[in-house]
Amino acid sequence: MSELSEPTTREKDGRIQWRSLEQLAGDPKVSDFYEREFPVGASEPPEGVSRRTMMSLLGASLSMAGLAGCRRPVERIVPFALAPEEILPGMPRRYATTMLFGVESFGVVAESHEGRPTKVEGNPNHPSTLGGSSALIQASILQLYDPDRSQRVLHDGAPATWEELVTAMPGLLASHEADGGAGLAVLTDSFSSPTATRLAAVVRERFPSARFVAHEPVSDENVWKGIAGATGRTLRPLHHLDRARVILALDSDFLVTETDAVRQARAFAGGRRVTADSDSMNRLWVVEGCRSSTGANADHRLRVATSQVPAVLLRIAAALSAAGVDSGLGAAGLAAELAPLPGVDPEWLRALAEDLAAHRGSSLVLAGRRQPPEVHAAVFAINLALGNVGTTVEYLEPKDATLPSAAALADLVRAMAAGEIATLVIAGANPCYTAPADLDFSTALGSVATVIHLGYSVDETAAHAHWHVPLAHYLESWGDARALDGSLSVVQPLIEPLYGAKTTIDVLALLAGQTESSSLQLVRETWRSYLDQGPFASTLDDVGFEAAWNRVLHDGVLTDSAIVPATPSLASEPLAALSASSSEAPGAPSADRLEVVFAVSPSLFDGRFANNGWLQELPDSMTKLTWDNAALLSPATARALGVANEDVVRLGLAGREVEGPVWQVPGLADHSVVLVLGYGRTAGGQLAVGSGFDAYRLRTSQAPDVALGLTVSRTGRKHEIAQTQDHGGMEGRPLVIAGTLAEYRQRPAFAQEAVEVERPQSLWKEFVFDKGYQWGMSIDLNACVGCNACVVACQSENNVPVVGRDQVRRGREMHWLRLDRYFVGEEADPEAVFQPLPCMHCENAPCEPVCPVGATVHSDEGLNDMVYN
Repeated sequence: MSELSEPTTREKDGRIQWRSLEQLAGDPKVSDFYEREFPVGASEPPEGVSRRTMMSLLGASLSMAGLAGCRRPVERIVPFALAPEEILPGMPRRYATTMLFGVESFGVVAESHEGRPTKVEGNPNHPSTLGGSSALIQASILQLYDPDRSQRVLHDGAPATWEELVTAMPGLLASHEADGGAGLAVLTDSFSSPTATRLAAVVRERFPSARFVAHEPVSDENVWKGIAGATGRTLRPLHHLDRARVILALDSDFLVTETDAVRQARAFAGGRRVTADSDSMNRLWVVEGCRSSTGANADHRLRVATSQVPAVLLRIAAALSAAGVDSGLGAAGLAAELAPLPGVDPEWLRALAEDLAAHRGSSLVLAGRRQPPEVHAAVFAINLALGNVGTTVEYLEPKDATLPSAAALADLVRAMAAGEIATLVIAGANPCYTAPADLDFSTALGSVATVIHLGYSVDETAAHAHWHVPLAHYLESWGDARALDGSLSVVQPLIEPLYGAKTTIDVLALLAGQTESSSLQLVRETWRSYLDQGPFASTLDDVGFEAAWNRVLHDGVLTDSAIVPATPSLASEPLAALSASSSEAPGAPSADRLEVVFAVSPSLFDGRFANNGWLQELPDSMTKLTWDNAALLSPATARALGVANEDVVRLGLAGREVEGPVWQVPGLADHSVVLVLGYGRTAGGQLAVGSGFDAYRLRTSQAPDVALGLTVSRTGRKHEIAQTQDHGGMEGRPLVIAGTLAEYRQRPAFAQEAVEVERPQSLWKEFVFDKGYQWGMSIDLNACVGCNACVVACQSENNVPVVGRDQVRRGREMHWLRLDRYFVGEEADPEAVFQPLPCMHCENAPCEPVCPVGATVHSDEGLNDMVYN
């Protein structure tokens, strides 16, 4: 029986819950999928593989597993030749370290077994994680063991050594020392490392005319520019959602894909927990055109095109002025000048403004990185007028941070093409894949005499480099970083570099002429200034450097090292600038002038995780797609274009074209096409190549986030997409049981009352919780934001294998924990709810009586004592 034939309803309005448009339409294929005990193909062997072949392959696998079990592979990856006495086989050890991620840094605790890192968790002491993590953090351990990562230094494609590059470097730099570095350029990804910043200053002093450029395809440059335009100072916002009772998010997926999402999700969830009838909750208003996890958690969501968010913000400012919030905004006369926006209910804006006005000092307005600088300037002004600055949001001056600059990158490419750059050092970036398409970085790179590339794999940029050096994973590196709040932490390795890999610090030291010092020595030299002569000397007089250093290594963060927030004031009229830019905008998207929105991937980010199988197979929390991106559009837009799911279309923008499949997403803004970045790689590993299409080919420096004028034409072809939105039926049981806070206060047991499914008779003696304390686990669905971190954490903890695109299509994905997403309401703009569904390792799990080796066992306290390989 299909789930739709027995829909769960919400008592207040009778709306049904549904997973997919096909299920909503009553497609018989969906019913057939649920009615089978196993999905089509899941109970049959793969095509062309007989049972005999399958058993022989399985036997070979078991033989290799036994061989590896009785003889340790001959590999030099353990950081000691003789194990210390305190190292016991099978007993894990845990170390604090830091995962670098652009100008962000995540404090983590890494677990190690016999010298090999095996699991990563958030560090409770670190302000960026507070013990939490994300899908990207959980999956980062797999990057360390990626068989496709770069394993040797290359010189003109041939194997070489780091020592050969060190020997050749003085000759390469001799001419630049004579001209002050006029023909030298250094291109890095952005970082927030005190040691890297110190070494970069040494290189600048040595080569004062050299160019230094930071490049990140996904960055907060719009945020910094907007705040600088409003205040006259370069500042970064630090949001405190735990202090906010009313939150307005403007095109901001602050729970998953925006900067500082881990800490923000934890703070937001804290405001959603209800443990007593009298508890209150924070309230989330969202204005967006894409379909994000943050929008799915909204109490009130306004669906508008992404390019129309600035116009909506202007009207919100006018509504705030009418509600009595106009201090410094200059919005008093705005309402009379603004015409109503189609599809935007003025009553919705009025209710929002009154809610914000009623929570001065305990409200928060934030905007996503996609929005232009004028929006971020206006957001600062509104927060200032609401009294939120200093309470729910603080502003800090970036310290030890190298911020990306799109203008500087464009200027560098111009100089490269003109032959002005003789030596280019690229550290950590992959501009041949991620740079704006109109810059044609790869062609300009051909005019540079010597290109030295530091990269994690032999990627798109490495193919054009004369020297390629493997980039070290953070679990095999020495380094340091500042968190978003300025707190200092150290990157300490748990293992020696597997392939002699180097860090950005090593490359900068090479340019600075400090090759005699290791990265550990360079980091300790930086920290000596902090711990001995720096601002923390007064608290460390009695301990000495070594004791203080070891304390930092143990804790993972230097106590009381956060930056003191600034006290910015308004130095311009942001709303006037926003009004001017909105009046100059080309107007709203329409059927004959589609909008294209470039979105960061929640799984692959900007493409740097494209060869990570865990993340490729992780179903997107909203679209449920795996192993692919697609041209995402609303059902109404799909009907207008005459396309259906999996139709391959040709996307054209400003003379550039790319082809990709269509996927309909309920709740997406009409006349808008969302393209997810990070796919379509041509190098970087066997999993990265061949997954999805490259949306960067349509992204230009003039319109890197949103553009109008996209054309969509049918090709007549189909592309089969692996997705899981109709997998995992509930066998007629109720789906997510949801209600409002008012309903909960009136009937606290409404969820239990809604469960009317007869409890099946047990096949074995059930566990009885009548003696002593017992273990149990519950999931607070009110706090779940749908971030997918738990799914990857389970996969990492249990080493659950990936099965690939074809097998996912057959329903064979092997995740022990899945995140169901249900829509509620009409297809055009439904609400969305999440329900994590874990493997039921509780009491006497169904897998226990059938396990041939007794691996699934529980203690007398009901605790899962699963025995792993």
